[in-house]
Amino acid sequence: MIVKSSEEFKSVVLKKLSFSKFESNNYTLYTNKNKPQLGYLISYSRDGYYNLGIADYTIPEDFSISFDNPEFLMRFGLVYKGVTEFKIENSPVNSFTPSSFFVIEKDLKGKQRWKKGQHFHGTEITIYESYFNEIIKPNFPTIMDFDSLMKNYTYIYLPLKIVEIIHQLQSLNNENSLNSIYLESKILECIAILINEVTKSSDNAFNNQINYGNINIGNNRIIKLTSSDIHAIQKAHDILEKNYNNPPNIEALSKMIFLSEQKLKAGFSKHYHMSIGEYTNHIRMNVAANLLSTTDLSIEDISHKIGYNYSANFSKMFKKTFGKTPLKFRKTK
Repeated sequence: MIVKSSEEFKSVVLKKLSFSKFESNNYTLYTNKNKPQLGYLISYSRDGYYNLGIADYTIPEDFSISFDNPEFLMRFGLVYKGVTEFKIENSPVNSFTPSSFFVIEKDLKGKQRWKKGQHFHGTEITIYESYFNEIIKPNFPTIMDFDSLMKNYTYIYLPLKIVEIIHQLQSLNNENSLNSIYLESKILECIAILINEVTKSSDNAFNNQINYGNINIGNNRIIKLTSSDIHAIQKAHDILEKNYNNPPNIEALSKMIFLSEQKLKAGFSKHYHMSIGEYTNHIRMNVAANLLSTTDLSIEDISHKIGYNYSANFSKMFKKTFGKTPLKFRKTK
């Protein structure tokens, strides 16, 4: 069986999870009430235009789905836990690991696999072509410009303002106070932020992830990145993702991936548009924000969970990142 649309893909996944549909005033809950340990998917939708999905579930059995989807979709969000293996046509096998992400899909063909016992936790916003064609373009005809972004390429990046919006939506969902008007206002805000990001300069954070032919070192030196270098840098990225609470130092990381420290540091910054330290901090702060929004763990416990020995250092970095202390962040959620 080959699924032909995002809705069909979602339907097959829900069936494999053994989830049933339960309607509420503002959202739809998918879960198995006889097996609550399997988790849930919460969906807020304006049918045919966009969807917000908040997921926290465990895979009950191995399965895979082949897809051939002609739809134009914009998808972005945060994955806190879970690794999915997928193969896009004419591309190598990839895995999707915890991170922020952004992708524009069109004529997507391939296969995705899940394994029994894997746990997934994350939030994703999907925007359909009809929303751009019927809502955005008629009212703002000159503002759309996503042509510079590669189709079917997953960018491991989201502007921090969008990350904050996603945290707000998660918190409102936890309080059962997310309504459709507020959600749509935030969908529009995310689109505005993305448009600003890709149009303000060709040298933006998205394009810099894939334009990695050469690296300028200082004023006079240029280092060429080979495909094996890129593979090593991506491996370093995966290592940092999995060990964000106790990341290896630059020297150890370079030995793990068999790449010089200089090329690792310069190549990582070029490929991911942030330094290794900034990336590790990006993950830590996003995990912390999620824990503050969704748990009652103390500030000290959260700081230890993400790798800080002293909660004061964590609080200082959190305020630098989000503009408020962890305690104030939690109180506003």
